[in-house]
Amino acid sequence: MSNKATILPKLILAVEKSIASNAEELTELDQAIGDGDHVSNLQRGLQALTAQGDALSQLDWQAALQKLGMTVMSSIGGASGSLYGTLFLAMSKGLQDKELNPASFPEVFWKGVEAVKQRGKAEKGEKTMLDVLIPVAEALLQQANKPGVLEHIAQTAKTGAESTRDMIATKGRASYLGERSRGHIDAGAKSSQLMICAIIDKLADSLASPS
Repeated sequence: MSNKATILPKLILAVEKSIASNAEELTELDQAIGDGDHVSNLQRGLQALTAQGDALSQLDWQAALQKLGMTVMSSIGGASGSLYGTLFLAMSKGLQDKELNPASFPEVFWKGVEAVKQRGKAEKGEKTMLDVLIPVAEALLQQANKPGVLEHIAQTAKTGAESTRDMIATKGRASYLGERSRGHIDAGAKSSQLMICAIIDKLADSLASPS
């Protein structure tokens, strides 16, 4: 893997397309137990990142992740902007004096997820994006060198999102609903799963036909 973030614009575009094609479902999920603005917030951030695609592709991964984090934090706003911004900024910090490659990525991603946990004061099992991010981070650490790792990570993300259906929310606006939050998949967990799966699909395509 090149230490230049040349593939990053393609990953951002894949994520943007996935969120757009699932916007109706995500909005319904968010309207059920949240503010209803999750998709529009994400799309605003993704548009800002798309506009910076050429500049991002010229940077090394540490600088690109830092720019990603700052852009997301300022353009998405709200809880999602803060949490995703924290994820990318912590990943950038974790790459200090390192190159991003299959060996280093699991630990770097884990550090990012740990920072999100601290910022959100949340853990797995509280009906948030962490119900996807934590299992994915754990699976990466355990499966990084094993065959079929991409498929395993995608399935882990899907299982994590689905697991939020039967949880009672304890964070964010959904927590005000108490027992009534049960029975709905968390929109933040679902969008995290969609983004991770979109990235995995694009990486799998790139590995199958490197250009």
